[in-house]
Amino acid sequence: MLYNEMMIMGIDEVGRGPWAGPLVIGAVVLGGAKIEGLTDSKKLSKKRREELDVLIREQAAGFGLGWVSPEEIDTIGLSAALRLATVRAVEQVKAPYHEIIIDGTINFLQETTKGKYVTTLAKGDLLVPSISAASIIAKVARDAYMAEQDDIYPGYGFKSHVGYGTAAHITAIDQLGVTPLHRLSFAPLKKYAPVATVKTTKQIGDEAETVAADFLIHRGHTILERNWKTKFCEIDIISNRLDVIFFTEVKYRRSAAQGGGIAAITPKKLQQMRFATEMYVVKNDLRNVDIRLAVLTMKNEPPEVEDFLEVE
Repeated sequence: MLYNEMMIMGIDEVGRGPWAGPLVIGAVVLGGAKIEGLTDSKKLSKKRREELDVLIREQAAGFGLGWVSPEEIDTIGLSAALRLATVRAVEQVKAPYHEIIIDGTINFLQETTKGKYVTTLAKGDLLVPSISAASIIAKVARDAYMAEQDDIYPGYGFKSHVGYGTAAHITAIDQLGVTPLHRLSFAPLKKYAPVATVKTTKQIGDEAETVAADFLIHRGHTILERNWKTKFCEIDIISNRLDVIFFTEVKYRRSAAQGGGIAAITPKKLQQMRFATEMYVVKNDLRNVDIRLAVLTMKNEPPEVEDFLEVE
């Protein structure tokens, strides 16, 4: 298969499998550069990779490196991390190109506007020079970074194994524990991950109501009461804005499957809100005030405001 290298952006990744260290994606547009000896970075000696790295950076029309940290990998997962690193690498390349070829079988740009220009190619780092170049600059950059970590975290041997799960690395973890470089979402290291604190229903509700209160404050409300209650009824937030008193019910759903939102304000719930409002007015001897009933719907975790509506 023949490729017009002047028009291709080649993409390859380094660091998918290690237990520690970042994931790095390389992206290279060689343009008219003719660099001898380009091939899969794993087939080259360290010295030769570093020599080619210099030539690629000097002669290629454009190149970029997309880094994703171990913390990000643990947070979003490896698949999402590969997509994120690819996007970060591509965004750095300013040279023109008409085609993108990604080493492997997965189009990591599928969900972006560039996805339609992508071809995937197994063993592409052996067949397409720009992909070979991408693998080399990513490998050299990541290896250099891991070598620097030897000074920061002595005793782990990061310079030699660059984060892979070698016998020496396993022994070091057993003796010294894990570092911020380690990917605690990876199966061999999950036992070192901190145990997540399970929030109570009340803590979850309080967190949502705090976000709701902050939202109202930013809209010019003064919070008068939170969780105002009597023996028979309760209002989540009572606030004053421009001499109008709002009685707001906060409805929070962490996922769409939980339902909720405005639909949760049933006729019975609306009647309870009216009763609570009357009780508050009487208890505080309020006269000639404009009163509104409202619902503030929230979603996701952590909670975020979805909508604020007056219901009466």
